[in-house]
Amino acid sequence: MKNIFRIAPPVVALAALAWLPFVATGQQQKKPAAPKSVRLYILDCGDITGVGEVQFGFKQGQLADSRMVTPCYLVVHPRGTMVWDTGEIPDADFKAPGPAKQGPFTVTRPLLPQLAALGYTPADITYLALSHYHGDHVANANAFAGSNWIVQDVERTAMFAKQDGKAKGSNAPNLAYFGKLENSKTTLLHGEDHDVFGDGTVVIKFTPGHTPGHQSLFLKFAKTGPIVLSGDLYHYPEERSMGIVPGFDFNADQTRKSRADLETFMKQSGAVLWIQHSTADNAKLKKAPEYYE
Repeated sequence: MKNIFRIAPPVVALAALAWLPFVATGQQQKKPAAPKSVRLYILDCGDITGVGEVQFGFKQGQLADSRMVTPCYLVVHPRGTMVWDTGEIPDADFKAPGPAKQGPFTVTRPLLPQLAALGYTPADITYLALSHYHGDHVANANAFAGSNWIVQDVERTAMFAKQDGKAKGSNAPNLAYFGKLENSKTTLLHGEDHDVFGDGTVVIKFTPGHTPGHQSLFLKFAKTGPIVLSGDLYHYPEERSMGIVPGFDFNADQTRKSRADLETFMKQSGAVLWIQHSTADNAKLKKAPEYYE
């Protein structure tokens, strides 16, 4: 049974006001008509450099490339839209012409103008789904507080649990990034998969371990075929080939089980895995305004 919470009107008003600068600059295009089948746009939400192999459980030299990319995604369905992950540095911290830098994170393009260039504002986004709460996946989550937030109950609990002191590091829950979601209309999941639009084309997969309620995303395209977005179930291709689990995962055994279950699902469905952070995987893919369908 899924629980629904209602968003408070002031949050909607704030989200709308936050968007006005982008509309005023004329960057927003006319909202496109709904597509005939599900469509995916890949947006540029930054890069991660300087993260050592050892932190992820590897020996030096085992990774072909220790750099990572941070995409965000816009899913457009005949019956609505969904944003999947919202980047590593908030748009508010981006000063033109950029880039914006925070520790290992570098962003050259803020998120909301990229959406505007495709014809969408946060008010046009029906659903928000986050793979998990780590800072490099939720930096602009507050901008979508007017959307229906789809989240596992254990993840939401972890996100809003009382913290001892201020959040430290990108792996600690940071209310500055997602605090407004507490009052959002919410579809609360209970350790389960969720068919977002009810037709099997956009399915959130429960893949816990990296965080308590980590999720991956299955998409079934009419032309491209089925794919899975990994969230942080994997960061590097070598994690998959060598069976390495990062030491900072919430529960390594859960991660191993989630990986095994997802591998079985992909074999049965014929889905191809896209590792979100992988520079090699990402380099091969079309970026917005091009799309997959």
